Amino acid sequence: MKNLLYIILFSCGSLFAQAPNLFDQATKDYSSGDYQAAIQKYEKILGNGKTSGALYYNLANAHYKLNHIAPSIYYYEKALQLQPNDEDVLNNLAFAKKMTIDAINEVPKTGFSEWMNQLISIFKTDVWAWMAVVLSILCATFILGYYFARSSNRKRLLFGLGMVFLVLGIISVVFANIRHDLKQNVQYAIVFSEEAPVNSEPDSRGDQVFLLHEGTKVRIKEAFGDWFEIKLSDGKEGWIGKSDVKKL
Repeated sequence: MKNLLYIILFSCGSLFAQAPNLFDQATKDYSSGDYQAAIQKYEKILGNGKTSGALYYNLANAHYKLNHIAPSIYYYEKALQLQPNDEDVLNNLAFAKKMTIDAINEVPKTGFSEWMNQLISIFKTDVWAWMAVVLSILCATFILGYYFARSSNRKRLLFGLGMVFLVLGIISVVFANIRHDLKQNVQYAIVFSEEAPVNSEPDSRGDQVFLLHEGTKVRIKEAFGDWFEIKLSDGKEGWIGKSDVKKL
C-alpha cells in the first residue's frame, strides 16, 4: 500500500487557495497517524464545495488505513473520475478492492472494444474537445496555406496535412461525444451496507436473487421509488435499496 500523499498545494488550484490551512492540518493528522481527524477535515473541505483528485485520494487513503472498505473504494473511484490514469490511485484502489468479500468476474470484452475503451479514457471530455478545436485550427491554417502556395509540391503537402488534421479533429469530436455520453448515461455506485440483498423486483417482499457486501461497485440501470436496478460486471442484474449504495 502506497502512502504517497499529494502535498504540492499549488497543483490543486482553488481548493488549496481557499482552504490551505485546513488541508495542511488534515495532511499533518494523516502523517501523524490520526486518520479519523484527517477524515473529518477532508470531509469539511468537501462540505465547503471544494473538490480535487488529491483531496479524494488522501481521503480514500485515510479510510483505507482504518479499514473502511466502502468509503476507501468510493473515494478512490471519485479520484479516478478526475484523474483517470493516475497510477497511484489505480494501485491503491486495487489494494482496497482486495478487502471486499464479493468475487465478481468481469464479462470478457473483445480486443477491439477493450482497446477503444482504453483509448477514449486517456483524456476527459473537455480535453478531447479542446484537441478538436486545436486540430480544426491547424486544418484551416494548412488549407489556407494550400490556396496561397505557388508550387504544386507545396500545395500537395499543405493539402495532405490539412486533411490529416481534419480527420484527427473529427475523431477527437467523436471521442469527446462518446466520453460525455458515458459520463452522463452510465452511472455507478458503491455498496455501503455491510450486507445488501438484491431482489428480483423493486419490492422488499420480492425474491432475493443474490447478496452483495460493502465495497462492491455496481452499475445503475434505472431508479424506481426507493430502489435501483443494477447490473454487475459479470452480467447479473437485480434491484437494490437506494439506502444500501452511494452513487459515484
